[in-house]
Amino acid sequence: MAAVPAAAQQPVGAGPLPVTFHIKDDNGKWFDSGLNLFGGQSLAIAELPRVGTSAADGSIVPSVPDGALPSLPGVAGLVSPQEARSLTNMDQAEGLTGLVKGTGQPVPALGQTGQNLAQMLNLDSTLKTVKEIGVSNPEALPTALKAERLLGAFTQQVVGLPVDAPINLNQLPVGVDLQGALNELQEFAVKGPPVTVKFVVDPKESEGLRNPMGLIAPEGAQGFPFMDAKGAFFGEKQIQLTEPGLYAFADMVSPYMLGAVVVDDPLTIGLDFGKRSQINSRELNVPSHSDIVNRLVNAFFNITNPNNWQKFDPKNPVSWNPTQAPAPILQYDEAGNPILIPILDAYFDSKFKYPKTLNPGDKAPPVPGVGEVWLDTEMEEFGEKDKVGSATRINAENWKIERKIGAPGINMNNPHNMWTDKDYKFLYQSEWFDDEINAFDRETGKHIVNTQVGHNPAHIMTKPGTDQLIVGLNAGNEIVEVAPGGGAVTKRINVSPSGEIRHPHAHWLSYDGKTAITPNVMTDNASIIDLDSGAVKTEKTGQFPIATSMTSDASKAYTADFTGQSITCVSLKENACADNGKLVHSKTIDLWENYSPIAGPAEGKPFGGLSIQLPVSPDNKALVAANVLSQTVSVVDPKTDKVVKDLPCSAGCHGINFGAKKGGGYYAYVSNKFANVMQIIDVDPNMDGNIADAAVVGTKTLDATADTKVDGTITGASGMGGQGVLAIPLVYNGWAQQNAGKWAEMLTPQQRDPIGTGK
Repeated sequence: MAAVPAAAQQPVGAGPLPVTFHIKDDNGKWFDSGLNLFGGQSLAIAELPRVGTSAADGSIVPSVPDGALPSLPGVAGLVSPQEARSLTNMDQAEGLTGLVKGTGQPVPALGQTGQNLAQMLNLDSTLKTVKEIGVSNPEALPTALKAERLLGAFTQQVVGLPVDAPINLNQLPVGVDLQGALNELQEFAVKGPPVTVKFVVDPKESEGLRNPMGLIAPEGAQGFPFMDAKGAFFGEKQIQLTEPGLYAFADMVSPYMLGAVVVDDPLTIGLDFGKRSQINSRELNVPSHSDIVNRLVNAFFNITNPNNWQKFDPKNPVSWNPTQAPAPILQYDEAGNPILIPILDAYFDSKFKYPKTLNPGDKAPPVPGVGEVWLDTEMEEFGEKDKVGSATRINAENWKIERKIGAPGINMNNPHNMWTDKDYKFLYQSEWFDDEINAFDRETGKHIVNTQVGHNPAHIMTKPGTDQLIVGLNAGNEIVEVAPGGGAVTKRINVSPSGEIRHPHAHWLSYDGKTAITPNVMTDNASIIDLDSGAVKTEKTGQFPIATSMTSDASKAYTADFTGQSITCVSLKENACADNGKLVHSKTIDLWENYSPIAGPAEGKPFGGLSIQLPVSPDNKALVAANVLSQTVSVVDPKTDKVVKDLPCSAGCHGINFGAKKGGGYYAYVSNKFANVMQIIDVDPNMDGNIADAAVVGTKTLDATADTKVDGTITGASGMGGQGVLAIPLVYNGWAQQNAGKWAEMLTPQQRDPIGTGK
């Protein structure tokens, strides 16, 4: 094929004209399609090419004998950006969003929006295709005329229906006949070539390696989930989308980076999601009109559009009403009935109860914390640099935001997780979207040294005793050891003795510094590593393990199985995982025990999903896991390895770590990627050993104040992107005993020796 004109290099199209995603470091453009729809640039629209309909140049693609496909570049039928905006109702968005005002408020009918109903439901687009088929093939003309008449009747039959209610097309008087006529026309307009999607990872746009994979695809899509066993890369990757429906993608290195393509069949009403959807989680195959599909789509729009992120006010309640695409969506229920969502924004407003009220963001817990809390506000934007992110310091005693380290002098790129040395001189900071870690002066924020360690360093911990840094390479296959203070890599350990690419993410170290565990997102397992010898043992986990922790005695470890919707317990010595009164080597804690992918969560019962960080409290009383999908924190009892309850968090809850509570006990500090607030959880408020009363006891907004010391000018996403959390002084077993001087004096005897080792 000849070179495609620049004007055709759009995020819309089919066949030989590819949909192209540039995977970038920028907020709102992680999967950059080049088309801005509803404040984000991660959505693309393609039209399933059908013979006898419009080609790329506007001409009619001729019919051919026996359904053979003509070898014409124009057979694809490129959808222009203007058509994409029309198909998603971007051109009517002002009149089609915010129609649902809240519980108890009247909901308008489809004919009361003030917009053109035929355009709103994409009937004009369907009618255009119907007419084209009738013109291009005389044998199809009678059916085309019938379909044209039925489309007119369809408009009249839905005009009085509410904007937020799904429509079962088979229950409309005209529905069965209309569907039959459109299906007949498909016999005259067979499918053309597949839609081509190209992923571009350019080091000029993304300093870190990337590895796109499929999250959702229609049933029958060839190649799903499109994962590359070779791992993350710089360069290009192409896939073919063979079926109409919804395709969603994530980066395996940074799985909140999302992109999507809707491949629309022009011979249907609304944008097609497909009859059934494959979900890259538990090998799910569900009807497209199911809770899990719509819950993930809702999350997609809230994640990829920065305008939809939760913005808390420190003192006042505010309304949060995210904007979803006001597009008509065609789904199918479990019985195979076609279900039209007339306006997706209105349907999601009702289903997810938007608008919601966000409580005042600043609520101090009844008891102060100890020391300080560092939290990576990874998406905060600065005028002095083109990469995003900062480290934020909160005084845990008076809850003031004391410092922001954006490090514009080194253009710090997406700071993700932190740790410190035993004397608390340094703040060690990873640059997740680059290949470096940095050491800062913890007190002044001054940059001291950067150390090149390898692609996409995610998490850092120090070994108790030696103070050496252990860093995991998320886009590599190693953990690396770095000398205290940074500056020199002293050892590399491959986490994959079999040679397969594993991509370790959030590792954890044992209290004695001898053992590390890495969750391996590529291979659904964990590596148990002897740090002295480098020997590696592999343990099976749930799907896409992304974070780990250990009990304070290192008897067992846990992995957060991101798309497995579970937590895996693994014994590190003798059997230590609890399973209904017995001790076993490993156990799966099902976070979907009370969730139906089709019907949704059971009301009033714990529900977690897409879990990330999950530390165990230093006294082994509780494990807490942050869940992105459910916006909850699962509270697990390590004695029984069962979920006790869940607690609320905010949009994109991600990081958790424990810090000391004044006078005894611990606070778990929870970060949220898409909200400018953190939660403060007390897992045992009355100190009676029973975690059933675990509660969110405080919240704190993360925006800089007039008194905050900042090394640059914050220009956007203020307080946003909460990921890694670090509380100082360190309170985990092995690290707590190293506290000296004023740091030791801040802690109770129990906090200095969490499980009574006497050391």
